[in-house]
Amino acid sequence: MRIDDPGRSWPLLTLDRDAVEHDVATVAGVMAAHGVDHAPHVKTHMARGLWERQAAAGAWGATVATPRQLATVLRWGVRRVVLANELVDPRDAAWLRGVLDADGADEVWVYVDSVPGVRTLAAAFGDTAHERLGVLVELGVPGGRTGVRSVAEAVGLARDVVAAGLRLVGAAGYEGPAATGADPRAGVARWCADLLAAADALADLVAGDVVVSAGGSAYADVVLTALARRPGVRAVLRSGAYVTHDHGHYRRADPWTRLGAAPLRPAITVWAAVLSAPEPGRAVCGMGRRDVSFDIDLPIPLRAHAVDGAGRLGPARLLTATVTALDDQHAYLDTPDDDLAPGDVVAFGVSHPCTTLDKHRTGLLVDGLDVVDELALEL
Repeated sequence: MRIDDPGRSWPLLTLDRDAVEHDVATVAGVMAAHGVDHAPHVKTHMARGLWERQAAAGAWGATVATPRQLATVLRWGVRRVVLANELVDPRDAAWLRGVLDADGADEVWVYVDSVPGVRTLAAAFGDTAHERLGVLVELGVPGGRTGVRSVAEAVGLARDVVAAGLRLVGAAGYEGPAATGADPRAGVARWCADLLAAADALADLVAGDVVVSAGGSAYADVVLTALARRPGVRAVLRSGAYVTHDHGHYRRADPWTRLGAAPLRPAITVWAAVLSAPEPGRAVCGMGRRDVSFDIDLPIPLRAHAVDGAGRLGPARLLTATVTALDDQHAYLDTPDDDLAPGDVVAFGVSHPCTTLDKHRTGLLVDGLDVVDELALEL
């Protein structure tokens, strides 16, 4: 099978198999070398086939962002999950209690950052010390998103968790909002120091090593340097975007080479046909905001293919072009060489995999133009 077989149509999302396998193996090696557990954030792809590759490479568990994603990965058979968010709906808490009572998972960890959040969990779980539920106090930053705003608040809330009969496992958060100012990396390092201070203060409330968990995608080098191999601390990173990498944001960030690893490889290509070349230096492709990410950068034209009378792709040629704007289903390209014609197909790289993959329900795993697997991308 090929991506240009009859029955397929543009725009189309593909994932390069060799790049995915390289990226999964590379990051698994970094995590193992630093002695940390890895619970990759599968909201990036929500594809069982990609999760199974991550699990086979040694992932301790999976991370999700919503109860719906949690239900999906449990259906895949994942036994250890981090819900990296607050669980504040009593219906979701009651559902999770039922799942854990029925042996639907070995362990699920959830965040709290408020007394009402503790009360919601206690109402569902507080009648017994449920060993399959772990609670992490989330540490944020002033002006950021979720999470308590200080170490002192984290300690106070942790005491509330224990008093409610819940199993406290540690502290967690997302370092991205700390990456501000003239030196974003220094901001992340300060947040990591606060997370470790919180862990130290929670030691008497936690049975065993205190979990500290951070994201670790764009700033994995800072996070690993700060959190790995600390006495009495168990570090769990949730890096997720690495599995496909990208041609923009994560290529620029690239913390993995700073850790001595081989460069990751962008795996995602979105293919789109040239619909029109209405004036010199301008082409319009059939791909837009419903098909590709645009929240960080616009898509990056990589190469172009002419097509034959049956719609088969011809040899690739390098392309000098820039995407200047997107509509819902159209991409505007500046083409200085004026070398695109209607019917040509353009291969685009992306910047930010999460907000590309969520726009598609299927991703084709490919070796060149050959399809080796079809991956369902779930919600």
